[in-house]
Amino acid sequence: MDIRTIPARLHGRYLVHGGPAERLLAGFHGYGENAERTIEQLRKIPGASEWTLVAVQALHRFYSSRSGGGDVVASWMTSQDRSLAIADNVDYVRSVVADFPAAERLVYLGFSQGVAMAYRAAAAIGNAAGVIALGGDVPPDVCANIPPVLLARGVRDEWYSDEKFKKDLSFLQGVTRVTTCIFDGGHEWTEEFRAAAGRFLRTMNTER
Repeated sequence: MDIRTIPARLHGRYLVHGGPAERLLAGFHGYGENAERTIEQLRKIPGASEWTLVAVQALHRFYSSRSGGGDVVASWMTSQDRSLAIADNVDYVRSVVADFPAAERLVYLGFSQGVAMAYRAAAAIGNAAGVIALGGDVPPDVCANIPPVLLARGVRDEWYSDEKFKKDLSFLQGVTRVTTCIFDGGHEWTEEFRAAAGRFLRTMNTER
């Protein structure tokens, strides 16, 4: 059997909550979530009104079984044709960011599966001031060109374990500046994390 691949045009979807044009915070959701969920969480971050908020939805959509099949959610990729999916996703994010030419300061925020996308976008596109990573690990294809990182984990997060957290921290400390946030919670957004994200964004506002 001969397996072949071919490029196909696919439209992406992202939500925007207006703010100062010179500062852009782009968020990537976890597996089985969507842009609506992400924009809601981004708006709760202290100081978020000082940024234009963009929630980027993954290209691969499906109906959520948890909602009885009614909600449309998405996934960034599977193991099938992984390298091609990575390239497609990075090009997709590059196009989204290009829609905001006035942005002088760009921060990527990822939750769970979306964390890998935040790291990939920062490393490949190369114009990010920072990355906020909540409950997800550094992907093996990213090894350099990483801006300052806020690395966050809930103490009861069974998916993003303490072992994974420490491994990522050790790697990141060798290539960039890292701020950590270990909060009382699981694999989730919490007020403690949002407060840390707000402080991190303030440093992005003041750095030159």
